[in-house]
Amino acid sequence: MTEPSPATKKTDAMSASWSATSLADAEAAVASVYGSHGKVKRLSSERDETFLFTRDDGTEFVLKIANPAEEPAALEFQDGALLHLAANAPAVPVPRLVPTAAGTPSHTLSTADGPRIMRLLTFLRGELQYRTPSSEAQSRDVGRALAALGLGLEDYRGRPPAGKLMWDISHTLDLAAVVDHVAPERRALVETVLSEFERSLPAIAGLRRRQIIHNDFNPHNILVDPAAPSEVVGIIDFGDMVHAPLINDVAVALAYHLSTENWAARTGAFLEGFLSVRALEPAEIELLPLLTRSRLAMSIIIGEWRSARFPENRDYIMRNHATAWRGLLNISDLTTAGLKRLAPNLPEA
Repeated sequence: MTEPSPATKKTDAMSASWSATSLADAEAAVASVYGSHGKVKRLSSERDETFLFTRDDGTEFVLKIANPAEEPAALEFQDGALLHLAANAPAVPVPRLVPTAAGTPSHTLSTADGPRIMRLLTFLRGELQYRTPSSEAQSRDVGRALAALGLGLEDYRGRPPAGKLMWDISHTLDLAAVVDHVAPERRALVETVLSEFERSLPAIAGLRRRQIIHNDFNPHNILVDPAAPSEVVGIIDFGDMVHAPLINDVAVALAYHLSTENWAARTGAFLEGFLSVRALEPAEIELLPLLTRSRLAMSIIIGEWRSARFPENRDYIMRNHATAWRGLLNISDLTTAGLKRLAPNLPEA
């Protein structure tokens, strides 16, 4: 069996292992490459090494050292998106790349594991959304922020490297190869979603609006103002960007609004916020319930499959599993008509 994606061992950045960079080596690398001195603190991360770097003057940055399996073209694509947003949508609150002392956006380190790309980014101050109480007001601003980000990326012409990203809704059916890893009590519903997706392939293929999307707009990647947690002040982690139907980005973000008691009201507020910035087309709205279910089913399948493969990282891999399952149960029979009742401002066909 071929793993869903990436397609080859060389490019399987999700599964690669590497030798940890010591804090002293990370500090020395920043000093050598960026001419900045300070202290680093390791942060949790799944596919690279991430540190908080505090310069001697107190300014904070995020230091990322890619794993050796990461394609340089993938990081160049991410860098291009951040540079595009800085130039074309400066009001969208995303990190800024800090140039090296040589004026380049990144630097390649020589390590025992092979070449590893190092980048330094500005640190966005705020509280991660998942640590704050959810509310309709917060969901509304999350919708606005996603729409603004999408508009900022609309004309970005960079493209990800060839191959499939595991978390791309467009390739949901690839996960049928590992659906046997899902526990029996959840497998039937997940397989129902896969079947529904397969039946809808012609409609999905016919979607008109396609662009670069963030593809991971979840509460771990959204920063809010601690003093006003309904206000989005930062968007981070551009590692899952793909070229895909625009509505997929809405489905991903919506999937994280569905596990609380007030999920229906939050869904309406999220869509209201999005539509206040950018319109959706009837064909996109028609497919939104299915695409959202598909994202939730992906979370179940990938979480159970990868946690079996990498039990030492189970807690991180499964951090969204329970909420994804609750969300899937909540919208297992949600129709387009039902979605429009939750969000009356959605346009009619």
